[in-house]
Amino acid sequence: MKMKLKKDFIVHETKDETMLVATGSAKFSGLVKGNKMLGEVLGLLKNDTTEAAVVAAMREKYEAPEGKIEADVHKVITELRGIGAIEG
Repeated sequence: MKMKLKKDFIVHETKDETMLVATGSAKFSGLVKGNKMLGEVLGLLKNDTTEAAVVAAMREKYEAPEGKIEADVHKVITELRGIGAIEG
């Protein structure tokens, strides 16, 4: 299933962390903080993509035990869906 980060959210990256900020038009009111991996997932979600495509892109960049990247990406996407940050 294709999905994309909603325009109601702004991504801000600093040297060590990534923040996802809800704009006034978002139903979610708050801030999500995470590491660079979150920033990379959010970057991939700026365009229509799938969970499998995000996992594949992360696998190209990082080495991790079998299933770790899949689990981490799934967790991030589930949490983003929970706050209404993803459409599709």
